[in-house]
Amino acid sequence: MQGLTIIIAIILIGFIIWWFFGKHEEAAGQSAITNDQQEATIVVNGGYSPKTVVLKKGIPAKVTFDMRDKTACLSHVVFDELGLDKDLTKQATTTVEIPTDKAKEFNFACGMNMFHGKVIVK
Repeated sequence: MQGLTIIIAIILIGFIIWWFFGKHEEAAGQSAITNDQQEATIVVNGGYSPKTVVLKKGIPAKVTFDMRDKTACLSHVVFDELGLDKDLTKQATTTVEIPTDKAKEFNFACGMNMFHGKVIVK
């Protein structure tokens, strides 16, 4: 019985180390280009999915936040660098225009800074 407890403890410790320190990669979302305009959608439901969106430099871009979660924390999306704080609860989707004149990363977060994501212009 004591051996089983030690094995379970080692497995749990390994899982915790992997969870907090392991490299977890999520595929970045890509934009769809239509009529010289690119658009990407981020679903807001317990976080942001995808957390990263890649846009092409030089093509006007819009990122739409599709709000499916009524959690207070996720009710706003904040782009500090762009000076934007959008309330996502006013409508089902909220669109943010992203400048694509130069290669850059724009970080965003929820209103409480607990959930994060980024938009990469390449």
